[in-house]
Amino acid sequence: MTLGSPGTHATAAPAHPATPAAHPAGPPATGDGRREANAATVLRTVLAEGPIARGAIARSCGLSPAAVSRQCTELLRLGLVRELPELAARAGVGRPQMPLDLHTGDVGGPVAGALHIGVPGSTLGVVDLRGRVLERRVVWHEDLPADRVPGRVADELLLLLDESARERPVLGVGAAVGRWVRPSDGVVVRHDALGWYDRPLAAELEERLGLPVRLDNHARAVAQSEILFGRPGARRSLVHLFVGNVVDAAFGTAGVIHQGPGAAAGDVAHLPVPGSDTPCACGRTGCLGATASDTAVAAEAVRRGIVDVPRMATLLAAAEAGHDGAAGLLRERARAVGRAVALLLDVFNPDLVVVTEQSLLADPGYLAELRSSALEHSRVCDDPDRIVPPHAGPDVLAAASATVLLHPLFAAPTRTTPFTVPGPASHPAGTRR
Repeated sequence: MTLGSPGTHATAAPAHPATPAAHPAGPPATGDGRREANAATVLRTVLAEGPIARGAIARSCGLSPAAVSRQCTELLRLGLVRELPELAARAGVGRPQMPLDLHTGDVGGPVAGALHIGVPGSTLGVVDLRGRVLERRVVWHEDLPADRVPGRVADELLLLLDESARERPVLGVGAAVGRWVRPSDGVVVRHDALGWYDRPLAAELEERLGLPVRLDNHARAVAQSEILFGRPGARRSLVHLFVGNVVDAAFGTAGVIHQGPGAAAGDVAHLPVPGSDTPCACGRTGCLGATASDTAVAAEAVRRGIVDVPRMATLLAAAEAGHDGAAGLLRERARAVGRAVALLLDVFNPDLVVVTEQSLLADPGYLAELRSSALEHSRVCDDPDRIVPPHAGPDVLAAASATVLLHPLFAAPTRTTPFTVPGPASHPAGTRR
């Protein structure tokens, strides 16, 4: 699934309130492990509360002022935070309190490249340390053989980085794709729609881009983006449902996304949708993918004579133009997805269910339809505000893809930062072809 339109450049979205994610319980860190944990704590505190002075960081996160000072010095050296002398305030005698903030892309700080490979198009982006999408572009490749798609989108991403991040250090590229993805070695285990099986996609992209690449499933990427940059409830527990040409899900609790053995968790394409009798290729009827995927709904729109071509963007445009049949079909889909959401609510009972689906971002009326259907069928949830679209809105795919790279950075900043950034004039990392 691809959100947006070709050639779209998105402006930076406003920052969303965040709080430092909880660290897993365990024995106290020692030596380098303690320093790394302290650096992560300081960086996440600045993410949540910046601009913020060192003394306030210490009070907020519980570290000693000396430990905070050491970590701030290191984070400044790495170029991940910056001082704001113009905001310095004198509190009594002594030196003024110098606030710190993340060194974001709009002030020359480091950025991450973002790449979501979808069907029939891919989303490219440039994203700063707050998860804000500074630039976004969509590349359509439905007529291109699937084997050539990674090369095409990598070349387009290089062009975008050269145009919009020329004076900024590039940390690397976060990449996301649907279906079964193994992030530990960057392999797409299975993606039937693209015909990819055991494809070492991260290594392939690294070779083409000359930049570090981290790869994950797009449903997990969106869920992690919600935890790092989104609503506070996501850090307690969430289910994310991705409904595009591919249908996937992800589950997170206490700030950790579940992967399962082999990173195979999240395949919900054959989740039964109550009340659906749509035939599925698996031989059963009523499967979520066959009922509500972009592919299925766009094909149904052609069968009903609503549109001439089976493309979701065309159906959305028809609905926006006032076509009653198009709007009615999208409401049907929203209610079908709502019934599936009810099942997920009853099984997991999370604080939030985040649903990524194009029509919800185009018209809040479809979200209301989905919520109504979910609450009608759920046995445990009576609060519609627990069902939400992604915090990043239309920028969701770019923001989520970049989070695949940014999440490890916030978890271990001194271990995962591949370079130091002396100042805004630093040259981008990596080799540009």
